[in-house]
Amino acid sequence: MTNSPVRWTRRQAAAALGGLAISMATLGNAHAAEGQLRIAKQFGVVYLLLDVAAEQKLIEKHGKAAGVDIKVDFVQLSGGAAVNDALLSGSIEIAGAGVGPLFTLWDRTKGKQNVKGVASLGNFPYYLVTNNPNVKTIADFTEKDRIALPAVGVSVQSRILQWASAKLWGDTEFAKLDKISVALPHPEAAAAIIKGGTEITGHFGNPPFQEQELAENPKARIVLNSYDVQGGPASSTVLYATEKFYAEAPKTYRAFLDALDEAAKFVTAHPEQAADIYLKANGGKGDRKLVLDIIKSPQVTFKVEPQNTLGLGQFLQRVGAIKNQPKALSDYFFADPRIAAGS
Repeated sequence: MTNSPVRWTRRQAAAALGGLAISMATLGNAHAAEGQLRIAKQFGVVYLLLDVAAEQKLIEKHGKAAGVDIKVDFVQLSGGAAVNDALLSGSIEIAGAGVGPLFTLWDRTKGKQNVKGVASLGNFPYYLVTNNPNVKTIADFTEKDRIALPAVGVSVQSRILQWASAKLWGDTEFAKLDKISVALPHPEAAAAIIKGGTEITGHFGNPPFQEQELAENPKARIVLNSYDVQGGPASSTVLYATEKFYAEAPKTYRAFLDALDEAAKFVTAHPEQAADIYLKANGGKGDRKLVLDIIKSPQVTFKVEPQNTLGLGQFLQRVGAIKNQPKALSDYFFADPRIAAGS
């Protein structure tokens, strides 16, 4: 298993995946292989369950229990667009990104590759943070501001910002802030907010980057909390796959979900050890107390069951961002008893 993921931007990913990309016809004829598991993850504590599963080799453990040797590899990307490109090219089996990119790909592949969700990575509030003292709400951003997020118009941060915009200015203006939004990986965006002096005056991030900004720049403040837009705690970051992988590699799929469920229980029961695993997986960089505070926050829950995701999908269909309307969790998540009770 690769323990140190390669980090790619979307442009780098596109170049690298270009040689691996296959036509839709070829993809349709290819068979998903039991024992092969390539997983795309991004940045932040929201991917802690994957870090724990990797550190403790939980996927391999559950695979052996099912009679299959699983080779696990991780690729670290930035932005849901790059992750979706990797999944459609056949370069990965499991995509890790926001629920926004999941809805985009679910809609785009309906009746074809039939991409659906596998599991949640837990509930985390995402903050839009600014270092501009003149910005108190999203209505205060001007043409001079730039809001950094993983992928404009695709990432869950971008979609939640669109939802907030629609609530403020009406559905026809849902993309009003897209024109001042820029795609930037979380580490770079956080550095810009902390240091100041750049065109980046806002960052819609995730833990621990948002907490670092608030701790290290006294001018930084929260402009928007994703939970307020979504109507409460929600699973903003999820894992998803194609129907082919779900159907043709059932032992590998089940071993992965079993491992993820075990990782969630471990993090909840052992937050101190989980914090150390996160720091180790990320090169030992970071404030341990800050990471531990995030893990133990009453606003954060580690579980595979999705929560409060349907509303975003219905919003996206209402404003025309996706064509198909999701009516129930089963429309866009694969069947599993641990998933079915979600929302």
